[in-house]
Amino acid sequence: MADGAAVGFLLENLKQLLLYNAHLILNVKSDVESLYNDLQLFKAFLKDNAGRPHKHETLKVLVNQIRNIVYEAEDYVDIYVSHAAVHKARNHLEKAFSIFDHPTKLRNMAEDIKSMRARVKDIYENKRFGFEALQVGQPSTIKEKKAPIVEEDNVVGFEDEAEIITNLLTKGSEELEVISIVGMAGLGKTTLAKMIYRDPKIEYEFYNRAWVYVSQEYSRKEVLLSILRQFTKPTTSMFDMNDVELAEELRKVLEKGGKYLIVMDDVWTNEAWDDFKNAFPSNKKNSRILLTSRIDTVAMHANPNIEPHNLRFLTSDESLTLLQMKALGSKAFPDELREHGLRIVKKCKGLPLAIVVIGGILREKGKESHWWEKVAQSVDAYITMDHEKTMDIINLSFNHLPYHLKTCFLYFGMFPEDFPIPVWKLLLLWIAEGFIQQNEGMSLEDIAEEYLEDLINRNLVMVGDRRSNGKVKTCQVHDMLHLFCKNQASQENFFHEVKQFNRGTYLSSNPNLENYRRLCIHSYISDYLSSKPSGLRVRSFLCFAHEEITLQAEHISSIPGAFKLLRVLDGKPIRFTRFPADITQLIHLRYIVLTGNFKILPKDLSSLWNIQTLIVETSSRTLEIKADVWKMIQLRHLKTNASTSLPGPLAKTRKTKEDSSRNGNLKTISTISPESCTEDVFAAAPNLSKLGIRGQLAKLLDVKGGSSLFDSLGKLDYLENLKLWNDVFPQPPSQGKIVRLPQSYKFPSKLKKLTIVETMLDWKQMSTLGMLESLEILKLKDNAFKGDLWKPQDGGFRSLKVLHIGRTDLVYWEASARHFPGLRCLRLKHCSDLEAVPVGLAEVMINDLHLFKSSKLLLNRQIIKLNNDVMDVE
Repeated sequence: MADGAAVGFLLENLKQLLLYNAHLILNVKSDVESLYNDLQLFKAFLKDNAGRPHKHETLKVLVNQIRNIVYEAEDYVDIYVSHAAVHKARNHLEKAFSIFDHPTKLRNMAEDIKSMRARVKDIYENKRFGFEALQVGQPSTIKEKKAPIVEEDNVVGFEDEAEIITNLLTKGSEELEVISIVGMAGLGKTTLAKMIYRDPKIEYEFYNRAWVYVSQEYSRKEVLLSILRQFTKPTTSMFDMNDVELAEELRKVLEKGGKYLIVMDDVWTNEAWDDFKNAFPSNKKNSRILLTSRIDTVAMHANPNIEPHNLRFLTSDESLTLLQMKALGSKAFPDELREHGLRIVKKCKGLPLAIVVIGGILREKGKESHWWEKVAQSVDAYITMDHEKTMDIINLSFNHLPYHLKTCFLYFGMFPEDFPIPVWKLLLLWIAEGFIQQNEGMSLEDIAEEYLEDLINRNLVMVGDRRSNGKVKTCQVHDMLHLFCKNQASQENFFHEVKQFNRGTYLSSNPNLENYRRLCIHSYISDYLSSKPSGLRVRSFLCFAHEEITLQAEHISSIPGAFKLLRVLDGKPIRFTRFPADITQLIHLRYIVLTGNFKILPKDLSSLWNIQTLIVETSSRTLEIKADVWKMIQLRHLKTNASTSLPGPLAKTRKTKEDSSRNGNLKTISTISPESCTEDVFAAAPNLSKLGIRGQLAKLLDVKGGSSLFDSLGKLDYLENLKLWNDVFPQPPSQGKIVRLPQSYKFPSKLKKLTIVETMLDWKQMSTLGMLESLEILKLKDNAFKGDLWKPQDGGFRSLKVLHIGRTDLVYWEASARHFPGLRCLRLKHCSDLEAVPVGLAEVMINDLHLFKSSKLLLNRQIIKLNNDVMDVE
């Protein structure tokens, strides 16, 4: 339910407005305060009903009314603030020209806000109809649910999976153990469990067996009775027992019997397992519980000692075989249908549910090639036709999500299919959208990361790549879940995807954008922007096209001109030929990505007082920031790819009020020039956790008057990630050789990750880095160190887990566990002169070894001696 997030964001927006910019709303401050209080009631109502499916039309109408009124209230307030801010920024002459027009506009907008209060009150007072609707037709007790129908014949692709689970069930401890199968909806967990349950080997091993379907809503008494019926003949007295007595009765029956197996299918919560676990005695006869769930944490809760078995997707061959069985029966695949079949299974991405649904449709259509071609062209459309088998199954997972995760999950639909989503970008977008709820003692970024981990544990989000520290680097959702997100978002006006743009057909099928809060477009971008779109309600504009497009001069103002209330603008593939000056009028912006040949960020950019994330990709090697970023008190992340000149706070600002220029929110500055690394800059950003420096590093390290600019870094108490890039262009890199590193005590004390590029340091300088007590990840990129011999000193790198060595002329490397006791990941890239991985590293438990275009001798002589679990050679 995205409605709750909309209310939450508006409340936070109003709160920030009242706290920090009340001067812009002096005439309507009391009305805004009252609106804030009224909306708190809406938020509570929506949160209470977030997990309930909207089966009653009255409730649907009420929720739609709340959504519309919240969006409208947000529009009125944002428009008022925009007009007030623009007028405040005008010079005296411009203000004189608008002396009559401006007050009239503000009065009209003030009246709109006042009338909005009355409408909010009216809806809330009538919300009781929604509560009544929730009670209509709801039974007082939960009836036993029927298990889903599972086809057990002609199961494809689970033979290896079944063998693994069967071994876990029949071997191991004599104590009772819980074995779990987990995976996303439609992957075949129940099918696999049923296949194992019917296996003659399992029937022989477990004479006493029971199968029970739990589901989201269950009656503890009915589940216990269902299990009892399969072990003993039920008596009249059993039906009169309460659930506590039934649990004790089941326990007695199982204790008297021999080894038993109970399958608990479709368990959704930790509490569900806790409801039944005491009924299962450990009779030390190798008894087992086989549990299936969509949620990893439920499986880990049931048995923290055995990793749950994550069910894999089908391979391409297995998918084609399953499609053949479902569409053609036992008949062979005709040659004329094979190509269409391959296209279909490629689109299904190994998900059995999708293949079964399409197979059933094709079975009805017959073997005509044109039908197969038609289905292959529109697999998504045909999958959604069988709503009960597909979308309704996924909807169970969606409805089970906590209130705060629903909008985060729907947001995945904003990205293109099969797009590897950078996690850092996703988390910052969630924050800018207002999806992340503040929690005392945790940063918004950490909370957002926990939200993502929760979605991953629920098997709704798939992990792509991981970082060297084990954290998720990229992620995405399966195509079927992506389709669900888009369908659900459409129902809630959460976002709209502009695709296959054609001016004539688009305008006829989408007359306006007034109903949409977010737009995403991944193709035909120039055509769309040249059509002069307009959307007052649009707050987010995202573009993730694969190819870069250059926006012509006449269209540079098209985005800020069309969407004046934007909060999020990610237009990385859109290359601006000049800086879009109109952007500075979008005062509600919280997140922006701009690409172009920018050399200057103008002074007017300071007006973006709501900005949290500012990302600039420029083809220029240098960038000068003329804007006073220290006025942007909400700024959390400043990212550029150039060597950026960042001035410190203005002297007059520092004099007016102590610490007025400090930005405690600022977490990232990357990349700035060495000359910008002044004490004033870092004093104004005391909570920096990530810093990138690019330029002539000699200027950073040179000691003058007993100190250097680098000394200021040691005062950054929260800095964990530092990148030092020695860029001496237009001089050749050899002219920029760094002689020595600062002493270890001058580095930030909490530094965990250090990246060094083009410094050409002597390998003897590594002894300084070895003394950094908190250092876990060290990336020596191209030409970071030079020389043919590296002999590390004993006792260094006590915390180092990841070592990356890029292009280098290193030939001999001597090392052992004394030098890298905790090393777990070693990556060698373009180390073509290196003769061998040190034999002594065989004593270290390296479990991730990656070789890229390095010496063949490494592989032939040494690699087999390392204790690596994962080896990647390119």
